[in-house]
Amino acid sequence: MQKKTLGDSSLEVAPLAFGGNVFGWTADEPTSFELLNAFVDAGFNLIDTANMYSSWAPGNVGGESEAVIGNWLKQGQVSREDVVIVTKVGINMEHPWDHSLASLSRESIMTEVENSLRRLQTDYIDLYLSHIDDPKTPMEETLAAYDELVKSGKVRFIGASNFTKDRLEEALRISKENNLATYVALQPHYNLYHREDYEGGLQDFCVANNIGVFTYFSLASGFLAGKYRNEADLEGSSRGDFVKGMLNKRGFNILSVLDEVAAQLAVHPVQVALAWLMAQPGLVAPIASATNLDQLQEIMGSANLELSDSQLEQLNESGK
Repeated sequence: MQKKTLGDSSLEVAPLAFGGNVFGWTADEPTSFELLNAFVDAGFNLIDTANMYSSWAPGNVGGESEAVIGNWLKQGQVSREDVVIVTKVGINMEHPWDHSLASLSRESIMTEVENSLRRLQTDYIDLYLSHIDDPKTPMEETLAAYDELVKSGKVRFIGASNFTKDRLEEALRISKENNLATYVALQPHYNLYHREDYEGGLQDFCVANNIGVFTYFSLASGFLAGKYRNEADLEGSSRGDFVKGMLNKRGFNILSVLDEVAAQLAVHPVQVALAWLMAQPGLVAPIASATNLDQLQEIMGSANLELSDSQLEQLNESGK
């Protein structure tokens, strides 16, 4: 399996990342351990989490996902050096959906990095992301805090999530002018259905500046797996609010083309949707989650799937 270097870093990652948002939520600890072991045994190494996962679940307060990963690492079945751990800071743990409360202040970063290190039971974080932009805090303050963490060895590299091109460009300029740690990666919301926020100026900027991109909601909350084709399919689903707006002519056309290409290759539409992402310029690894081994085998199969130029073009045109 061919690995890619994540932007201007020394982090070599396999072409698929495991989304740790399910740990401590829809996957309990024993199941999470089983999934993580199978993922690493198959040659993958990038594990994505955040300090606030999964504070949205009833009874959770945040940090559950990091704690599961930390307990898994403590077992010692995998060497710490063989995995790339990504976690994030910035979103308010008590009110995760109120982005006005986001904070990338020095105080927040220094407090939360210690909490994350403790839960992850590790001495360092491979890639530490600004989970969401915080216009209230001067970027110089944020980047100076990250620079301290990099110099101390607690963080190896830094990146951003949910940043616009202008704000990412500003951050790179400030880092360069002040000789501070620089964002080497971006985690945007991007998939075959949601393309407008990333494609164009932001994508071009990432490619031109060697910003390694790894995407969240890579399967559009399960919509691109073909699980939801009408509103009846959403009944009882925790993802109904995310998916409902995709049940439209454009969404159905995308599913139809996914089905067609998947049939040509005798694979599952999930694998086609992820392989399409892997073929996009600047993209290092899409993030995908699984809650059982069958799902995990499906998503891992995408790493060995090559789409033809005509199939890529079909998929590109399906959402227009």
